[in-house]
Amino acid sequence: MTETASVTLSESAARRIREIVSAEDGKSALRVSVEGGGCSGFSYKFDLDDEPGDDDIVLERDEARVLIDQVSLVYMAGSEIDFVDNLMGQAFQIRNPNAVASCGCGTSFSI
Repeated sequence: MTETASVTLSESAARRIREIVSAEDGKSALRVSVEGGGCSGFSYKFDLDDEPGDDDIVLERDEARVLIDQVSLVYMAGSEIDFVDNLMGQAFQIRNPNAVASCGCGTSFSI
């Protein structure tokens, strides 16, 4: 695992990020952020981006990059970003030890 500010990136997530970014012109990284809202109070948002912002943390593994802003990092400390491919479908999944509740969609949580 690659670790920056206690957030890790799994091998399968890195592989999928490389695939997605290589198919998008002008994009070089996956941005993960936390926003208010969702079924449980907070939700994760995934976007493609070209360059890190001034306050971004950059996670790198196997030529894949993830950008996380400082505010979102507070809510994601200790988390692992993974990519799962199972009978329910394909999705990025964040295993967040700070979340005390989450909903069935897998992108909403509360602290």
